[in-house]
Amino acid sequence: MNDTLTNWAGNITFGAERFSAPTSVEELQELVARSRAVRPLGTGHSFNAIADTSGDLVSTARLPRVLDIDRRAGTVTVSGGTRFGEIAGVLHEAGYALHNLGSLPHISIAGACATGTHGSGDGNGTIASAVRAVEYVSASGELVTTQRGGEHFAGSVVALGALGIVTTLTLDLVPAFDIRQWVYEGLAVSTLRDTFDEVMSAAYSVSLFTRWQGDLIDQIWLKRRADAREPAPARWLGAVRADGPRHPVPGMPADSCTPQLGLPGPSPFRLPHFRLEHTPSSGAELQSEYFVAREDAVAAFDALHAVRDAFAPHLRVGEIRSVAADDLWLSPAYQRDSVAYHFTWLPDAGSVTKALRVIEDALAPFAARPHWGKLFTTEPDALRGLHPCHDRFARLMTARDPAGVFRNDFIARHFPS
Repeated sequence: MNDTLTNWAGNITFGAERFSAPTSVEELQELVARSRAVRPLGTGHSFNAIADTSGDLVSTARLPRVLDIDRRAGTVTVSGGTRFGEIAGVLHEAGYALHNLGSLPHISIAGACATGTHGSGDGNGTIASAVRAVEYVSASGELVTTQRGGEHFAGSVVALGALGIVTTLTLDLVPAFDIRQWVYEGLAVSTLRDTFDEVMSAAYSVSLFTRWQGDLIDQIWLKRRADAREPAPARWLGAVRADGPRHPVPGMPADSCTPQLGLPGPSPFRLPHFRLEHTPSSGAELQSEYFVAREDAVAAFDALHAVRDAFAPHLRVGEIRSVAADDLWLSPAYQRDSVAYHFTWLPDAGSVTKALRVIEDALAPFAARPHWGKLFTTEPDALRGLHPCHDRFARLMTARDPAGVFRNDFIARHFPS
């Protein structure tokens, strides 16, 4: 490529020979069929080299936009390159919503599903868990559709872009609902340890933000259904309700965040932490995340707390969320209700790498699964042991793409042939 292209964070410079953004599915099929190496690029919000390639880097953002609501089936079919924020209002006006959304409405739907991205909530699975069908262009240029209940469906959703380039996804819908959002500050760590389940189940979606300093959880974001009857007292478990809007990253203006203070609004404009029209999070950052089984959450918290001095100086903020189990082969929440420990880092790759080794050592007893789209140093053999369907997926990948058209260094490292 003549022009340098990077991911959203700027820590990855793509090495592709060409960058393409086809304007039709037929053009995409022809491109893939003649390519020796190709990878899909969503909105570039991955922090590792999962999307990189030495061949063709392909965006689906310019494919014809699809947004087809099937009221009878209770589903929506959308083009994979669509961002969540671009469909939110349309779904709400039609009386529907997605069950779960990530922190950012800026990311593409296909990219989020391919990497197991999620929001929070004890009853809320990953975004990919709502997928009912996926259509993609295979290595031969063929258009393939797989549906829930099919033999290989569970391996074709969180698929890391290794089976093909997703053109459309069909997702389950729920009736539209409103959310009220409150922020509480200053929960004692000792209280969290004693009431962890109570805290994480206190709302439809709960996020804990901590800089892993001192003995307090900095913020608790409670996103409650507007029709729920739970009160929002001035004090709760010793934490104090915020008297104004807050940003999870210290020092950042809160006007980039979704409305708080209990102001009701449609779920797609409350479940994400950030507004579509603003730069998400802090902008200059790196990210990592690890999933542990729900029953290990407190012990994992204690293990991280014990080594916090080794990683907290390099951290902007950490987030703790809960994720319901699913049956998708490579999902970080595969077959276990999970708690995810997220880390938003200062943009210092060397320090972050050292911090990750400390964190991964601390979480090793809990079989912590890293988020596929974020930074981790977990060795391939260890990663294979963390995912029960690792080998099954590798066989599916080989069968669907025997020439390795969609394989890149990232895929080859973690799924060696």
